[in-house]
Amino acid sequence: MATMRILTASGLFLAFCALGLLAMAISTDYWYETDARRHRERCKKYASKRNDPGYIYISNQNLPLRMLPKIGGVDTVEPSGGTLLRAKREFLPPASAMESRCSRRYNSTVTGLWRKCHREGFDLETEDLIFKGLLQRCTPVKYYYSSANIPRNLPPNVTKTIRQDEWHALHLQRMTAGFIGMAVAIILFGWIVGVLGCWNHNELMQYVAGLLFLMGGTCCIISLCTCVAGINFELSRYPRYLYGLPEDISHGYGWSMFSAWGGLGLTLLAGFLCTLAPSLHTPHTTAAHKPRQENGIV
Repeated sequence: MATMRILTASGLFLAFCALGLLAMAISTDYWYETDARRHRERCKKYASKRNDPGYIYISNQNLPLRMLPKIGGVDTVEPSGGTLLRAKREFLPPASAMESRCSRRYNSTVTGLWRKCHREGFDLETEDLIFKGLLQRCTPVKYYYSSANIPRNLPPNVTKTIRQDEWHALHLQRMTAGFIGMAVAIILFGWIVGVLGCWNHNELMQYVAGLLFLMGGTCCIISLCTCVAGINFELSRYPRYLYGLPEDISHGYGWSMFSAWGGLGLTLLAGFLCTLAPSLHTPHTTAAHKPRQENGIV
């Protein structure tokens, strides 16, 4: 009996902690973070290079490899005996590649379920615009379809692809917010049922609370997996120059995402403890003695 009470109380305490972690994750904006400081510095250095006549800018990081010419249609052989294999390579010159990357302004941002915000202290120009009131620190995440997100002056086939991707990304965002809201509601209801079961010493209510915790954990798993799939989908959308990130921009998941995963783990553990506790209780049965007349004694 004491073991059952300890397991049930531990499960309810873990479920309460899981609710706190999930509420913290939902109310904060650090699900996904980007850091564009290194990209900004590279673009500033490229923009400030010498452009006077007679000056030739050569990037040491993008120098092409030297290849020996063909003689009589046959590749020449190096003195060491190795044959150079010729491969057709298509790449932009270093200058035009840097111009295409720096033509779009990338900001250091944090993104949550409800807002997308500029990171404080990461860019002095952005901070100055925010201080002057010309730029908002945070913008709300839209959960409805808007054609204003689609760039103009694009070919019809590209516009159709972007419109379909917008609907798919919107569907993933809605699933993420909807399922994590369902998870919090189910866990809260299970916690109330578990507390009432402990108060009334009702084993069935405690078992139901454990099942509700496991159901809430399942909804939380769906929400977090959908969130990860949505972020990966956004980074791989077509065309890449509009939705992809350059290699020198670091990005990853923030502490809000890890808080949600921690709440998921505590929820599943609470469900396991609350469903295990009633099975450890052995009911005490008292033997009923028959009257003497029924035992054959007169």
